[in-house]
Parts: sequence; C-alpha cells; structure tokens
Amino acid sequence: MFTSPIKTFKQVVKKKSTEDYKGLPYITTLLSTSLWTFYGLLKPGGLLVMTVNGAGAALHVVYVIIFLIYAPHNIKIKSVKLVAAVNVAFLGIVIIITLLALKGETRITLVGLLCAGLTIGMYVAPLSAMRTVIKTKSVKYMPFFLSFFQFLNGGVWSTYALLVKDYYIGVPNGIGFVLGSLQLILYVMYKNKSRPVESEDERKEKEGSAHLVKDGLQLQDLDEKTKNPITQNVMKTPSLGPLELEKFTQRDIETATRSNIGL
Repeated sequence: MFTSPIKTFKQVVKKKSTEDYKGLPYITTLLSTSLWTFYGLLKPGGLLVMTVNGAGAALHVVYVIIFLIYAPHNIKIKSVKLVAAVNVAFLGIVIIITLLALKGETRITLVGLLCAGLTIGMYVAPLSAMRTVIKTKSVKYMPFFLSFFQFLNGGVWSTYALLVKDYYIGVPNGIGFVLGSLQLILYVMYKNKSRPVESEDERKEKEGSAHLVKDGLQLQDLDEKTKNPITQNVMKTPSLGPLELEKFTQRDIETATRSNIGL
C-alpha cells in the first residue's frame, strides 16, 4: 500500500504538475504512519507495527516533498501550513506528552486511540477523490493500485488484529477494508466511461469549419441528410475592391457560423 503511489508521483515529476491529485491523503498518511511507528515502539511485541509503518513514514516523506514541489502556488501554501501543523507540531506534542506525562498502559491507550483515529482519517481522505469520480465519471484521479492496496491492507491488518486481539489496529483497518471495497466498485463502474478527447479533425467534421485558400475562402459544413462534409469555395471577384471583398468574406463566415449553430 505504501509503495503504490510511486507510479502516480512518477507522472507528477514527469509532467511537473500535481494536476487534480489531492495532497491530503499523503499528509494524513504520513502522520498516521509516524504515530503507528511510535505505537510499535511503546507496545511490547510491536516490532511488525514499528518496522512496516516506519518504512511507510519514510516513503510518505518523499511523496509529500514531491507534492509540495509541484503543487500550484495556492495549494502549496495551504499544504505547507498543514504539514507544519500536523506532521511537525502535533506529532511533536504527542510524543513529548506521552514520554513525559504518561506511564505504562496509559501511554499505549492514548497513542493507540490517536493512531486508530488517524488511520480512519487516512482511509476516509480519498472520499474526495471518490466524489470527483462520481462527478466526472472518470477514474483518472483515483489511482487503481492505491485503492486496491487500501482494500488489501485493511483486510490483512484486520485479520492480524483479530489474532492478537488489538482493537486499536482492528477497528480502523476494518473501516479501511470497507472503504477500499467501495473504491474498487467505483473503479469498475467508471473505468470505461471516461470521455475521449476529440481530435482537431473530428471536431471540424462535427462543427464545420471555414479557412482561407489560395484564391478565396473555403467554407465547410455538414450535409443534414448524409452527415458528409460539404466544402464550398468562395472565390475572389476581380470587380470587388479590398474593402468590399472583406465585407463579402465576413458575411459568408457569419452565414456559415449561424448555419452550424442552428440560428
């Protein structure tokens, strides 16, 4: 799940733009993985939790940095403020309070509850992408592998939590499993419904066109019955002067345009 965004960020670097990708999922995941790493350090037998989430935190530091580099200026400013607030200030306060003010099981309970809440936030964050998919009927900005591994990750960690009886891990990952399933359902529904971009030639054939040729103006329209393109040449008339010819040309263009839009 943590490596699945690599393909997305390769595209971001290649295009030098984050386009419509959202930074919130990666920022919240960075906070979540950082806290889970801390939870694994505090909990006896938490080696798996610590190592897996430590690797995830390292990867998401890279993702967030790339996002901040290529995001539009207004989004970049908001994202920097969010990173400073949650990934630096909030995380630092939690660690300091946990180590200095709490002891024993109370530490695990506090950090476990925070981790559970943030993991739910991590899983809920792609809901904005799901709304975009429903609105645009396109899955372009909801990467398949991220959704798939969210589904798989939630299911596997839920099973692990049942075996070790750790509800802090089980509850949020159960929710992630459900949300990941919904994302896969949306992907199946809309993956073939993205509207293709029309080429210039196709656009001209549908709308008709007008352009200059060597000896005059060429007008193009569609035959109402056969839908085949009709090309008409408006030739320059020697008896007309430059001013009259200009008016004549403009009049024909306006007539062809009105015909095309049904006026």
